[in-house]
Amino acid sequence: MEKFFATCPRGLEPLLVEDLAAVGVADAKAVPGGVHFAAEWPACYALNLHSRIATRVLWRVAQGRYTREDDIYNLAKDTPWPHWFAARQTIRVDVVGVKCPLKSLEFITLRIKDAVCDRFRADANARPTVDTREPDVRIHGFLTADECTLYIDTSGAPLYQRGLRQKTVEAPLKENLAAGILRLTGWKPGVPLLDPMCGSGTFLAEAAQMALNIAPGAGGRSFGFQRLRNFQLETWKDLLDAAQDAEKPVQHAQIYGSDISPVSVRAALANLDRAGLLPAVTLSSGDILEIEAPAESGIMVANPPYGERLSEQEELAVFYPPLGSALKRNFAGWNCYLFTADMRLPKLMRLTPSKKTPLFNGAIECRLFEFKMVAGSNRPK
Repeated sequence: MEKFFATCPRGLEPLLVEDLAAVGVADAKAVPGGVHFAAEWPACYALNLHSRIATRVLWRVAQGRYTREDDIYNLAKDTPWPHWFAARQTIRVDVVGVKCPLKSLEFITLRIKDAVCDRFRADANARPTVDTREPDVRIHGFLTADECTLYIDTSGAPLYQRGLRQKTVEAPLKENLAAGILRLTGWKPGVPLLDPMCGSGTFLAEAAQMALNIAPGAGGRSFGFQRLRNFQLETWKDLLDAAQDAEKPVQHAQIYGSDISPVSVRAALANLDRAGLLPAVTLSSGDILEIEAPAESGIMVANPPYGERLSEQEELAVFYPPLGSALKRNFAGWNCYLFTADMRLPKLMRLTPSKKTPLFNGAIECRLFEFKMVAGSNRPK
């Protein structure tokens, strides 16, 4: 059994445990920002292929205590890197510290890189070169107050890069956060879903993939594990073939998107079309304050602007009260979910959320507010 750590947006750890259970991993331990687990390689491949929530799947290759930089160098130099990849391959080293007493993480990053190269020189009389943009192998160091753990990244590019997005508009959500939010709403394929502020279409693309049972890693992207010496090609081919065989034909899936900005609608259309998902989604231009619900009941999910500048906050304070009125007027019978960093939203909308889930969009603390718009009581006379 190998030891792994899968990272994810903070707040989505329980969903990542569910993804691990779906690929046959039982004893997963969630911590803030990810999940520790032990598994054989097929489960690692399957998690990279199927998890909509994970950001990276890291393989633990060394762990030891330290008091100074030389201890970390020695730990990295004692690690048998040439067993796992070749000197001709390029590397990148990233280091994160929590309560680390040492002065410079940049210097530690350099020391780990030197140790890897020195190990290669000793074993193979050659050394890998550094490529910070598209390395063959990514090495991660994680430092606590007194312990260093070294990982090889089995994912490569982060897993939220599905290979689908072509056009973006301002501040798009990461795909794995959007997928997590959809899961937290309780939405299931077949239930009408509307994103009335769809931007470049991230919620719509994730929902369409779920509805059509398309594995998020099956879109032609590559993975870090494919560039390691221990890569099991036949195992990977079998997993990929099974995932592609399980896909459903592309057809309309009661997924609806609209936006007040024609530029955003065009971006969403281009992204969905490029991904082959456009037939599953109905797109239109429209103002959230005026559009009508596309069905009697369903799930509405939106990521309204946060208002980072004072002028924007003032504009949002004017926008929220009519938004609350529009939801009551036009979405009776729907469960509405708004994801925002603006904690004033419910009060200014004059609506009481039935649930508020803390989540993080990168470093920004946010809430997913649930508003159940009860049918019958709010309809205009």
